[in-house]
Amino acid sequence: MDLIKVVENAFEVENNLPAFSAGDTITVHYKIREGNKERIQDYRGVVIQVKGTGVNKMFTVRKMSGNIGVERIFPMSSPFIEGVDINKKGSVRRARIFYLRERTGKKARIKEKRF
Repeated sequence: MDLIKVVENAFEVENNLPAFSAGDTITVHYKIREGNKERIQDYRGVVIQVKGTGVNKMFTVRKMSGNIGVERIFPMSSPFIEGVDINKKGSVRRARIFYLRERTGKKARIKEKRF
């Protein structure tokens, strides 16, 4: 057996995150430490991609701050993630929606998936 996989399985952390995919609009509640104080910051945006497996699984969230697009990569197994709320389920055909980077305004909208 591969030695790296043995170590990854030994240090695997269980996360209680809901199932989401690319195109979903989510809010990540992220714990931030400033000196000896802690606070929780909300980061709301569209999931651009989910990649990796096991301990290395991570997801990228993109939001618009003013007129500037800001992307942030979160590891799924991070102890700093307090929780994830799914605001909207998006209907996209791809697993990685990097084409959103070039689009602005109404062209950057994602159709909502109906339940």
